[in-house]
Amino acid sequence: MANHLLGRPRDPEVRPHHSNGRRPEPAPGLSQAPPGDKVSDYFACNVFNLKTMRTLLPKETFRQIEEAILEGKRLSPEAANSVASAMKTWAISKGATHYTHWFQPMTGLTAEKHDSFIELNSDGSVLESFTGKQLAQAEPDASSFPSGGLRTTFEARGYTAWDPTSPAFIMETPGGATLCIPTVFVSYNGLSLDKKTPLLRSIEALNRAALDILAYFKVDARRVSSNMGAEQEYFLIDRSYFGRRTDLLMAGRTLLGAAPPKGQQLEDHYFGSIKERVFCFMTDAERELYKLGVPVKTRHNEVAPNQFEIAPIHEEANVAVDHNQLVMDIFERVAGRHGLAAVFHEKPFAGTNGSGKHINWSLGTDTGVNLLAPGETPSDNLRFLVFLVCAVKAVHDHGRLLRASVASSGNDHRLGANEAPPAIMSVFLGEYLTKVLSDIERGAPTKETDKEWLNLGIDKIPPVLRDNTDRNRTSPFAFTGNKFEFRAVGSSSNCAFPLTIINAIVAGALRQMKKDIDGGLKTKKPFKDAVLEVLRKYVKESKRVCYEGNNYSGDWEKEAAKRGLPNVKTTPEALEGLILKESFALLDSTKILKPEEARSRYHIELERYAKDIDIEAKLLVEMVESQVLPAAFSYQKELGLSIQALKAVLPKHPSLRSQESLLDEVAGHVGAIREGVGRLRKAMADAEKETEPLKKAQAYCHQVKPRFSMVRRSADALEELAPDKDWPLPKYHEMLFLI
Repeated sequence: MANHLLGRPRDPEVRPHHSNGRRPEPAPGLSQAPPGDKVSDYFACNVFNLKTMRTLLPKETFRQIEEAILEGKRLSPEAANSVASAMKTWAISKGATHYTHWFQPMTGLTAEKHDSFIELNSDGSVLESFTGKQLAQAEPDASSFPSGGLRTTFEARGYTAWDPTSPAFIMETPGGATLCIPTVFVSYNGLSLDKKTPLLRSIEALNRAALDILAYFKVDARRVSSNMGAEQEYFLIDRSYFGRRTDLLMAGRTLLGAAPPKGQQLEDHYFGSIKERVFCFMTDAERELYKLGVPVKTRHNEVAPNQFEIAPIHEEANVAVDHNQLVMDIFERVAGRHGLAAVFHEKPFAGTNGSGKHINWSLGTDTGVNLLAPGETPSDNLRFLVFLVCAVKAVHDHGRLLRASVASSGNDHRLGANEAPPAIMSVFLGEYLTKVLSDIERGAPTKETDKEWLNLGIDKIPPVLRDNTDRNRTSPFAFTGNKFEFRAVGSSSNCAFPLTIINAIVAGALRQMKKDIDGGLKTKKPFKDAVLEVLRKYVKESKRVCYEGNNYSGDWEKEAAKRGLPNVKTTPEALEGLILKESFALLDSTKILKPEEARSRYHIELERYAKDIDIEAKLLVEMVESQVLPAAFSYQKELGLSIQALKAVLPKHPSLRSQESLLDEVAGHVGAIREGVGRLRKAMADAEKETEPLKKAQAYCHQVKPRFSMVRRSADALEELAPDKDWPLPKYHEMLFLI
């Protein structure tokens, strides 16, 4: 349903001159003022959620569907038929004529195949029909989706299966409405071909591991859920400019473009007043999202010009992932209505901040207890410390796997670039908690009082920690009061896989915690002593991953190297975290990914990386040869004729030397581009000869990509020299400032 990097240009005839300094006019037919209704009056009106089902389903069917959603119980065929019938009636009442199984293949985007509700009668008439079998399962062609070797091209059979834990919804477009049913996507032999299946498995693994720990504390909970809120950053540019930039169209980022005199150095865009055109887009998009039940909460200008952010209220992880996919989809659709293009690439413009997607992750029980918030009693504090320390241990033990979960060609431009966390996976806890863990490690005695426990003062942990320390916005995995913020995720990324890995590594740490506590209890130790002993051991083993300083600094890189923390800066090397022995063992033991499923993702991402760089290289060559060089040749000719004319009239004029110098400079850049293109073509040909996936990706990373800079440097210099009226590409100052 969505392509979060690309978009279609405006019709060719709509091409306002891009160099006249005037703001392009928005496309006609835009939505005007928001409706008079309160958001609460229409929120989730296009969602087939429990509230809707309660009114449409028989009581017994509703009970079964509620148990299926909340407890994972299997739905009977009769109940499935009843749900399907009610869903069809509801969807048709909303104007839907078709339904689709909405799934998330390994492309990271969403996919759909539409089927109408109609069935043909024997007399040639039609009726609307939708059965429980059609709801529960479909069979899209799986042959053209990435599989990483899980099936061959001729093995086309794949299945989508209904995920009742994420509600169906109506997607409205100017052409009509479609019932979208969130599903998983698996191969003929049941192996995962999508992003959602491992996520659901990780949610269940974490639930089981957390409940085992909560049993020690006698917490009344039937289920533990991982919760997420994804802060989505993005750029907006006028669609007429977007359509004239083939690099933005096909690669999602600009491969050429001289920096404007004014960028973000004045820090005047961040949290600034929102421009009218942007505000109209935002309110229009938010209205569509509210109808889909997406609880977007915050909007603001980001650091770079024409960069913005939207953030939701946190939700259960599976639904939150679906909602983030809908945010990107709706933004692209609605931006087009306003003559804009929404750009989600991690680094669309060189020299300005890139975009990320900060995943706020926490754990909560079905009774409303946040397990990453300290309570008001020593027992609650101890429980909090167990989950906190397990999260730290998880990052320590599986930092390479966590780094692999955010690896992509786009994200390589962000990580470590003084605008995003470095490629070193570390944890920020804040001064107060750092001291608490240090005291636990040392067994530090404190003054005896009736309220203190085991001389460690654990009951002194306040319920609200967010005010006890500043936020560290340079840390990739920072504790922010009652949750962790994973700031290393790229803006175009599907949240599902990073979230899957967070769930997996924390589940693994909790499982180990239970084994170690049980071991202490077998020796007849008191429960509190057994827990503290394990906590002390974990803190000692994991403390090297904790860092409270500036993660952007070179000093941290040196310090991290001393600590033995990996600093994997490029995607081909980072992806090896997926196939480490310990990664295979963790993912297999938690039943999240079988070894062949994990390996398939390694191969898919390597192939994707090589293709990304190959596309960018071909685009760069095409753009300089078909657009930049012709403009340069024209300017060369103009300069040459001007010099000849001056020589004919004033052969000894002192300005001749400076004009000849300018011509020499232009000719030098032309020559450098030709030389750079030749080297780039050679590197591309050599990379394409590689047949082994890792070597091919490495060739594109270390041989092809570095060749971009020589070509771009001279092309951008020509942009600054050539007449503005003759330059064939929209410039940065136009794309970043004219809306």
